[in-house]
Amino acid sequence: MKISKQKIEKISEQILSLLYSINPKPLFTAHIAKEIARDEGFVKKMLLDLKNKKLVEEIKKNPKGIVYLKRSRWRLSDAAYHAYQHSQS
Repeated sequence: MKISKQKIEKISEQILSLLYSINPKPLFTAHIAKEIARDEGFVKKMLLDLKNKKLVEEIKKNPKGIVYLKRSRWRLSDAAYHAYQHSQS
């Protein structure tokens, strides 16, 4: 099944909006997928695309500094947060 560019942009906006609403707390990919009701693999692909655009940052370590083996947490990048904040006001 092919998803249109317009729908992909809307899903990306949902992800960014979710991360903005809980900023600076990072979320696991599974939590993001659950919140926007999408498949984890699809959400990870979207997050990696947003990372390439420098809109989100991937965190691969837990708060104690231990590297995650199979999962990642995500947060809004500082530049994206400030741009989103200005557009909201």
